[in-house]
Order: sequence, then C-alpha cells, then structure tokens
Amino acid sequence: MSAAIQAETMGFQTEAKQLLHLMIHSLYSNRDIFLRELISNASDACDKLRFEALEHEDLYENQSDLKIQIEVDEEAGTITVSDNGIGMTRDEIVANLGTIARSGTAEFLGSLSGDQQKDSHLIGQFGVGFYSGFLVAEKLIVESRRAGTSAEEAVRWSCDGESEFVVETIERAERGTSVTLHLKDDAKEYGNDWRLRSLVKKYSDHIAVPVEMLKPVPPPMEGDDETKDGEEDIVDVPEFERVNSATALWTRPKKDIEDDDYQEFYKHISHDFEDAMAWSHNRVEGKLDYTSLIYIPSHAPFDLYNRDTAKGLKLYIQRTFIMDDAEQFLPMYLRFIKGIVDCSDLPLNVSREILQSSPAVDSIRTAVTKRVLDMLDTMATEKPDNYAKVWEAFGAVLKEGPAEDFANRERIAGLLRFATTRGETESVSLADYVAKMKTDQEKIYYLIAESDVVARNSAYLEVFKKQGIEVLLLSERIDEWTMQGIPEFDGKQLQDISRGELDLEEFGDKSPETKDEDSTERNEKVLKTIKSVLGDRVADVRVTNRLTESPACLVLGEGDMGMQMRKIMEAAGQPVPENKPVLEINADHKLVARLETEKDTEKVEDLVGILFDQAALSAGEQLENPALFVQRINRLL
Repeated sequence: MSAAIQAETMGFQTEAKQLLHLMIHSLYSNRDIFLRELISNASDACDKLRFEALEHEDLYENQSDLKIQIEVDEEAGTITVSDNGIGMTRDEIVANLGTIARSGTAEFLGSLSGDQQKDSHLIGQFGVGFYSGFLVAEKLIVESRRAGTSAEEAVRWSCDGESEFVVETIERAERGTSVTLHLKDDAKEYGNDWRLRSLVKKYSDHIAVPVEMLKPVPPPMEGDDETKDGEEDIVDVPEFERVNSATALWTRPKKDIEDDDYQEFYKHISHDFEDAMAWSHNRVEGKLDYTSLIYIPSHAPFDLYNRDTAKGLKLYIQRTFIMDDAEQFLPMYLRFIKGIVDCSDLPLNVSREILQSSPAVDSIRTAVTKRVLDMLDTMATEKPDNYAKVWEAFGAVLKEGPAEDFANRERIAGLLRFATTRGETESVSLADYVAKMKTDQEKIYYLIAESDVVARNSAYLEVFKKQGIEVLLLSERIDEWTMQGIPEFDGKQLQDISRGELDLEEFGDKSPETKDEDSTERNEKVLKTIKSVLGDRVADVRVTNRLTESPACLVLGEGDMGMQMRKIMEAAGQPVPENKPVLEINADHKLVARLETEKDTEKVEDLVGILFDQAALSAGEQLENPALFVQRINRLL
C-alpha cells in the first residue's frame, strides 16, 4: 500500500522571502560553493546519526555504512545529492527549510550595507547554506525520511525559489535525505560528471564521510553491442566509487596538510567564504588525550554581539560527532573562535550536564583558551597588521575577558588596544603606554566617555595636557566593565581620571590646599555658597587640581557606578543605585571669581546652576531641566 499523499502549499515568512530573493539574485558571487554546502549538510546529518545511534543502534536499520552519493543526469539537467544520515520528519523539514533561519532574520536584513561584496560575507555566517542551491537551480526538491520512522512517513519538500514551497507525504524505503537540483539554463556546466568531481576534490576532500559518484561507464568496444545467439542481455548495475579521501583532516600529520587544506576545512566548519586569519593544530597526549584544531576568523559575523546565539567548537569523541556548538571549551569572550576538539578520554554517552561539570573538560578548556591567547599574542607581536584587523573585528568581544576570566586577565589586558591622547588615529597597548610613561609616573591614566569626540575634548584632560601625561581614551559601552577587571598592569595601577581625588604632586603640581595659602579663606567662602545652592544634588564641593581652563567638573566617587554601566543596567531592567557626584571648581576661573563678589541671590543661583549644568554636559550627561539651563544662560547674557 502506498502512503496517502498529503500535499500542502505554504508561504515563506515575509522576512525569509526577502532574504531568499537577496541571496539568489545579489549576494553570492561564487556559484561553485553550492556543492560544498550541500555536502556539508549531508555530512552533518551522518554525524548526527552516529551520535544518536550510540544509544539507539536500531536507527542504523542494519545499514551502518554512512555515505554521501552524488548523481548527475546531464540530459535531464539534474544533480542529486543523497545521504543515509539522520533524515528529517515533516515538522523538521518545514521548520528547517521553510523559514531559512528561525531567528534573527530581521536583524540580519538590518545589518546589510547595500555593498554586495561586503554583504556576501554576512551570508556565510548565517547558516543558510542549503539555499545556495538556488544559485544554480531553478527548482529544489528535497526528499527525506528520519531514521527510525516508517517508509510511509517520508516527506517531499519542493520550491522554485520564489514565494511558496510545497510539502507532501511520500513513501521512501531508504532513510536519510536526497536533494535534487533542476539546473538553470545558464548553469548547465554543473551537469557534468568531471566538473562535479573536481568541485568535490577542491572543497570537500577532507569530509570524514565518503562522497561517492557513479563510476564512468566506458564506451562500448566495436562489436560489443552484438549479442551472440543463445546469450542473454547483460544489465549493467550502477557502481559507485569514492571521490574524496574521507580522512578527518585533524587526524592527519601536520606535515602532510597544506595551507589550502586547512583553509578549506575552516570554510566547511564555519560556513565562511573568506580565509581564516590564523589557525593552530595541536595534538595532546598524556593525562588527557585529545586533538584541537582552532581558527581565528578574519571578520566578524553579524550576530557576534548576541551572547545567546549558538557558539563554540565542534566536539568529536574518537572521530564520532557529539555536538555542533560545544561552548564549554572556550570562555564567552572567545566565542568568535571556530574549530574542533576530538577527545578520546571523555565517555561516549556524555551529556551537556556531564560536560559542564567534567574535570577533563575544564582541563581542555584551560589548555585551548591558553592556545588561543598564545595565537593572538604571537600575531600581535609578529604580524601587527593582521592583529589590527582581528582587533577591529573582535576587539569589543575581547574586552569582555578581563572581568570574566580572572586567571588570564593580565594576558587579555595585554591584547587590548586603546585610543590615546598621543595621536588622533594611533592605537596603543598597555605595554606601549607603560614603555612611554614619564619617569616619575606610577599610574596608568584613562578616561571613559560617550564618544571619542567627547573624550578628546573633555575638561578632565586639561591638567594632563598641561603636564604632558598620556591618557587612554575609552568610548565603547563595554569599557567601564572592562576596566573594572584590570586594577593594574605590569605593577602599575590604572586610574580613571574622572573619579576620586587626583594626586599629581609627583609631577610638581601642588594640591589646592598648599597652592596658595592666602586664597584658602576665599575658596572656603565660595564652596560654602555653592553647597548652599546645590544642597543634596552633590555629595561635596571642593577645589580641583584637574582643570586649567574650565570652571567646574563632576567627579564620581571611587566606588560609584559610571554612566556606561548605569545605561547597561537600565537596559537590562536592573535597579540602578543613585550616585551623588562631587562638584570640583577651578578657583582661578573668572566665572567662579564672579561668585565671590555677587550679592544678588538670584544671580548667584543662576551662576551656580550654570556651573553645575556645564559640568554635567561636559561629562556627557543629560540635564534634568534643559529649559532652565537655557533660561539661566539667557539671563546671564
């Protein structure tokens, strides 16, 4: 009895339809990669069957020889890529193929720049390789049966790359999936056996699953077509042969692997279309026995800053695939790293919970993290131009490291790069800063601001410019969190110049108390006036040694939460403690001097209000009452 056909026509989600059209008509430039993506998906399906069969051997259905087969019909203009892997149910095929990517489509579309060359780099990071088939095909037909289900539960999915796809129930004896591509008129070149063989060797030779194609049938010899009397016609049975080497790249000796092999393997596991910036292939033997092959990408995926997306290394145990995104092997701040770990010492029935608490995994995590940091250190030292590109792509993520990884925070701090008052475009490391510190300088000074422009024009820099002291300028949202994780570097304490009391006596700058004894009484009077006007809006008012040109500035207490952290907490819906800043005044400024002689109470209040609001604006904060500030300015004018 054949299965009852249940055909259903469905429409793509609106965003998915836009993305699909964009991919087919604009983004991809190298058509060859369609076969690599389909083979990669088939390889993943075989890996997943191996994993599930560890506990349910009957899923093999008495056929444990996993393979991928490619058939081409040049006359019909079709290519079929089949695997006997895990397969898909009707629900899985609709979920996986009907919505392209089940989350983040809008964010992806929003990140497109309009530059086709740049935008195409995003596609490889989006996990939609299956749809690259539409580069060469006008129609795709997918037939699949999940291992462990009956032949009557198979499903067919078909789509012509436009707004709809059709799903129907069919009967299929073999488990696994087959993808049939009906080639476009301008892509008939791919309907050629030799052409496909060359693509397999170029892009998928390292796949651990055998990729097979039909053996070429030799042309008949003269006279072979004549059947002798009494002889029956001989029917040729199609015979497949392996096309790829089917050897896991990481198991081969490093001396036998070319750079091109490493790069192609990177593209296979990452679905990236650009080469990796660097890689490390390492075999560890001893208490733990494992192999790692890790890559540093050359550019960032569009979802890099989404900490909830899948990330991590591929995990194999004795070449058996276990999971795609084993995030336990790297800390979160290294989530951009791609690669694999193949371990022989972990139990085969390992689960995520066991992995998270396994001492062996902790040990591998420590070693792999150290290796990644070594790679970055080496690149920063030996290939600074390459490291500059890595920093531009992943610097904001690396900045999460010092607060998250206490054991390696000094090493991570050494990898950070900062804008500085040394130059408009120069980016320096903490080691560079320390090497050029003034002779008597004991601290590394930095300033956190809302933007680079605000930082470079900040009033907090005035005394440092006067003294010729370099200051690091930080303007990214993560910077305050980063600096909390780096209390010191190379024995030098780091100090935020916008908080706490500032002591520059080591450079011959006297404190306000000793600078002019005669002015102490006059200053006390001004401070008392300002305090009486501001009341509980400030924690204190004091004379500053930070300013040389500006009349006043707001200073946070040593333990107070800065503006960047307050915004992060507020965005996360967390309660934010109230900060009362300290107002520091420049006693030598004319506006402050005006307060000494002003008798009109209203004018005194206006002057003090302007001092406070100017200081708040200079610090990058928003005013509570902008209209009142404008009125006071107008009255003063």
